[in-house]
Amino acid sequence: MPLNREMQRLRAEHAALVTLSRIVLDMVESPAPPPSAELASARALLRETLVRHLKCEDWVLYPRLMATEDPELIRITREFELEMGDLAADFVAYDDQWTSERVAAKWPDFCRETRIIFDMLATRVEREERELYPLADNLRASVGTTIRDRSTVSG
Repeated sequence: MPLNREMQRLRAEHAALVTLSRIVLDMVESPAPPPSAELASARALLRETLVRHLKCEDWVLYPRLMATEDPELIRITREFELEMGDLAADFVAYDDQWTSERVAAKWPDFCRETRIIFDMLATRVEREERELYPLADNLRASVGTTIRDRSTVSG
């Protein structure tokens, strides 16, 4: 798929993550837990969107950016790739530990931890939009709309 279409998809996923995060954050502003099914549904949609987004970055975006042989772009891409691995693991650990039963039993703790992890996700999305994605856009503009992955280039 051309890089410009991948970038559109990644940006759309960012928008979806922001929207889903706001929905969950609105729920945690309540002094009592919302209906379990509502919270579980919003959390599941957010997790599915995040996992899909991370896979696209790992399997499509990062390899294409690393294939440029631009030392600065490679350095920044590696930095983002390493940071995201930690954030992804932190999010999975957060999501796995907060079962519906535990959320109901420890609502204030869930709310606090949700605000922390969602703040980390928001910071990450903002950084990607501000720092990484413009580099991908500039790369696309300089070489055209398709960039081949290094693995597809015959040596």
